[in-house]
Amino acid sequence: MERLLLDDVQMCVCFNTRKAARAVTRLYDDALRPVGLRATQLTLLMAIEMMGAPTISALAEQLVMDRTTLAHDLRPLQTAGLVTVAPGDDRRTRMTQLTEAGRRALSDALPLWRQAQATLIDAGLGSADWRRLQLDLQRLVGLAST
Repeated sequence: MERLLLDDVQMCVCFNTRKAARAVTRLYDDALRPVGLRATQLTLLMAIEMMGAPTISALAEQLVMDRTTLAHDLRPLQTAGLVTVAPGDDRRTRMTQLTEAGRRALSDALPLWRQAQATLIDAGLGSADWRRLQLDLQRLVGLAST
């Protein structure tokens, strides 16, 4: 078996992006704890609100998620009464939408989310570095999605 070198691990794109994602997610989870949402749940609420009433397929595409995983992640939000998933015009499509409770939860979470954002951007990266990183991450998503 070929020996794995420390440099291999340290240079691994997957290792580093997952490590960063776990650290960032932990920070947002801690910030959102008072409203009872996790970072992954807030991301879903934000995306649904931003997109209006997207289909599961459109939402999955926007979030670069598998539809089955997305449906699984939406279930707790449905159970909590924050999101509805209903048949669309076509029997094969399912539409997602925030409920009034979902909009309130999103509204309650936004100040905490802004604090987490400020921790990373304003007090950390700086907006110019964040913008560069954001563009690099978008490019990375594009490269990995081809």
